[in-house]
Amino acid sequence: MQVDIDPQLRVQLEVAPQVALAGKTPRVFDEWQVEPVLWNLVRHEVDRRGEPGQFILTGSTAPGESQSRHSGAGRFARLKMQTFTFFESGHSDGSLSLTSILREESLPAYLTSQLSIQEVLERICRGGWPANLKLSLRAAMRNNRDYLETVAHVDLGASDGVRRDPVRVLRVLASLARGSGTEMAVSQIGEDAGVNRETVVEYLASLERIFISSDQPAWSSHLRSRASLRKAPKRHLADPALAVAALQQGPEALMKDLAFSGQLFESQVVHDLQVLVGSPVYHGRDKDGLEADAIFEFEGRTCLVEVKLGSSPETIEAAARSLKIFAGRFDFVEEPCLLVVTAGPASYRRPDGVWVASIGNFAP
Repeated sequence: MQVDIDPQLRVQLEVAPQVALAGKTPRVFDEWQVEPVLWNLVRHEVDRRGEPGQFILTGSTAPGESQSRHSGAGRFARLKMQTFTFFESGHSDGSLSLTSILREESLPAYLTSQLSIQEVLERICRGGWPANLKLSLRAAMRNNRDYLETVAHVDLGASDGVRRDPVRVLRVLASLARGSGTEMAVSQIGEDAGVNRETVVEYLASLERIFISSDQPAWSSHLRSRASLRKAPKRHLADPALAVAALQQGPEALMKDLAFSGQLFESQVVHDLQVLVGSPVYHGRDKDGLEADAIFEFEGRTCLVEVKLGSSPETIEAAARSLKIFAGRFDFVEEPCLLVVTAGPASYRRPDGVWVASIGNFAP
């Protein structure tokens, strides 16, 4: 049921709420936060029926505290939806299972990817929205730019009724785009966008509430450590294509600025790992600047990831060496998995045990 456009639903909820909840299950209420009374109605109905999988509540905005005052613990499971990964959009051939790597299952010694750097960057510009896959690249990029205009002019205010200057919103989005995959401070964003610190903080919270921006938290190891870790998050937009749209760039410009393309590629890999792993993905950097671009836990085992757009032997060697040094500063219960993700033409396991994985082969 489309809650935001169904003219009869509000009357039903006031007069006969059980009618709205009746029907085949699972029953879906899209944009449920428009009628927040649904939260408590569904909560009580779940208790009454005593059956799992009865309702699905979806929305483009995270509900405020008043909308979900009762936590719903034991009744609701929360799931954050993401745009397609390279695997889901068909750009990865799915020949290399991340799960198999982490479980050290038998895998082919060497795999090749058919994706070129140009194709990887085109896919980043297109984005992972299902509807964009059917469009030309030019039309998909136009869609992404229109989407950000709607966010700035409509969506950000519709989420809480607060009017915000769309020009400033777009400037903050462009600043976030330039800082994709970096630990960009609030003060830097404010200076870059010409907005005061308080406004930046409020805009960032609002963008996160409507799932446009997403910070990658810093890893806080509970392991015995010989390293002091930084705590600043890395900045990402919900899909790297939004960063491209905010800066009004395209694949040709990205090919001329491979350093920035590397930032976007890192953001894409973090995005895909979040989906493929199904658990939080952190980043780690110590006081000496040594880092792991992504860190996550899988079945009790830690995986440390370096992301590199290039795949030359020198690049891979430097990334593997950095991961091994970083890992050596912590005492892990189980030997961590070390993984270098590239946009290159091959996936394989090095003699030292470090995996090299092309995004063109990646699968769950």
